[in-house]
Amino acid sequence: MSEPVRLQLEDFSQDEEVGALRAVSRRIGGIATFLGCARDFSEGREVGEIGFDAYAPMALAELRRLRAEAIERFGLIDARIVHRLGTVRAGDNIVFIAAGAEHRTPALEACRWLIDELKERVPIWKKEITPTGDSWVTPHP
Repeated sequence: MSEPVRLQLEDFSQDEEVGALRAVSRRIGGIATFLGCARDFSEGREVGEIGFDAYAPMALAELRRLRAEAIERFGLIDARIVHRLGTVRAGDNIVFIAAGAEHRTPALEACRWLIDELKERVPIWKKEITPTGDSWVTPHP
């Protein structure tokens, strides 16, 4: 089974991630997920690709802290976070979060909290690649 928190260049499978989460415990009664995808349009410009870069040791450490905080704060049974690095094309997957709990409410609340906190706290940088030039995106939307 893959690590519950990962940074990777390659795409990921939502089904495999949810399956890994479900395999943790049969007490899980609700799983909430978030899938972030690359848009082809941002701030009035066409976007063909997005580049993601990070200082991996620091970003992974913060992602692991987020996961641990979410498990504690929302009483989750487990959670998974996968974020891609490198270049992704418009329409590709970027980030996946899955939160598993006994009931739906904590799973849903944790999932939203995780993506919001990830955007604020994890040092992953985003560069939009457009026909008119490249630009680093700051701050996180």
